[in-house]
Amino acid sequence: MIIDSNIVKAEEELKDDFKKAEEIALKNSNKILNAFKNNRIGANHFYGSTGYGYDDAGREKLQKVFADSFGAEDAIVSQAISCGTEALTTVLYGLLRPGDTMLAITGKPYDTLDETIFGLKDGDNGSLKDFGVKYKAIELINGNFDEEKIIEAVKENPKMIYIQRSCGYLLRKAIRINTLEDIIKKIRAVNTSSIIMVDNCYCEFVEEKEPTEVGADVTAGSLIKNPGGGLVSNGGYICGKKKYIDLIAGRFTSPSLKTELGSFEAGYRLMYQGIFMSPHTVLQAKKGSMLLGRVMKNLGYKLVDDSNDLADIVRSIYFEDKEDLISFCQSVQSMSPVDSFVTPIPSPMAGYECDIIMAAGCFVQGSTMELSCDSPLRKPYVLYIQGGLTYEHVKLALNDYLLKRNV
Repeated sequence: MIIDSNIVKAEEELKDDFKKAEEIALKNSNKILNAFKNNRIGANHFYGSTGYGYDDAGREKLQKVFADSFGAEDAIVSQAISCGTEALTTVLYGLLRPGDTMLAITGKPYDTLDETIFGLKDGDNGSLKDFGVKYKAIELINGNFDEEKIIEAVKENPKMIYIQRSCGYLLRKAIRINTLEDIIKKIRAVNTSSIIMVDNCYCEFVEEKEPTEVGADVTAGSLIKNPGGGLVSNGGYICGKKKYIDLIAGRFTSPSLKTELGSFEAGYRLMYQGIFMSPHTVLQAKKGSMLLGRVMKNLGYKLVDDSNDLADIVRSIYFEDKEDLISFCQSVQSMSPVDSFVTPIPSPMAGYECDIIMAAGCFVQGSTMELSCDSPLRKPYVLYIQGGLTYEHVKLALNDYLLKRNV
């Protein structure tokens, strides 16, 4: 087969970066392996339960494995959490009360949380706003925390300080763990009472530490992203301090039940196997992201973040025109193991205000741990590419685009 010369050149340039990524994956694999060993995980924990799910050892141990892997006191891990947005929403409703203030210090959160926070323009939908929760935001400055404004704002003791690590559809870099740790230390120097909540979607096990290991009180995400390892078909996780997990669990089920029940007849093997595989699968996606970034940069494309010191598995690339962007999406789709015969086109999508184009031929529908890409078709045209269960798959999809581009 023919491999485009741009890929060959980029791989040679990336040898040292690949080695650093492999070292991080090794450390995270060791951390998660120790979580399995310390919790004495056996094959009996893979079996499911029915009905109420009382004394479901598989569920209980899985939550302990997640808590330990994230350096947290406790966790909720469930297939009943439909997506990352629901995990985040469950945290917000579990911790915020009428009159409380939510302070977002990375600007407005991801688009799909708009109705959760702000409600509907023409009516009551049970949003935080409808329940009397106040919202304030501090924008980033050139992708960095506005420390002066943040320190002044947190002195007023907002109930929650909300941080979104990945970019969403904003044109900024992901928040690296050392940057997160630094701002948390500065916040805690003047405020010890606010809950620090971190949206960790797309960022799990990309670096050596997780938000709850550097001072965050709560973090949450989706199992069809990084921590599911590409194996889990649905679900989400919430990790953090026990007192906050208890409150969130009261919202997730009910205040009298919390995580004492919840059955899953299909069993938990894939959830255990998914988090065990996660550091390796994330490594594949990271190496693929580095290759994409280096090749496209060498070709003259502008990147939102052109470094290889990655904090998430998303690569954001500017395109001069939407036809080129659409062509890239179509290459990804045509080189997918599932639905390769489908041609993606821009179309409306719930939760978004403009047409969206998505390419994802995934074994798990909507999985962003698998190679996929999407873009809101509005200027500037930016394509968000994420995932990749194998480095080879990312390489093949990129190669298809390059060969077509050169025709």
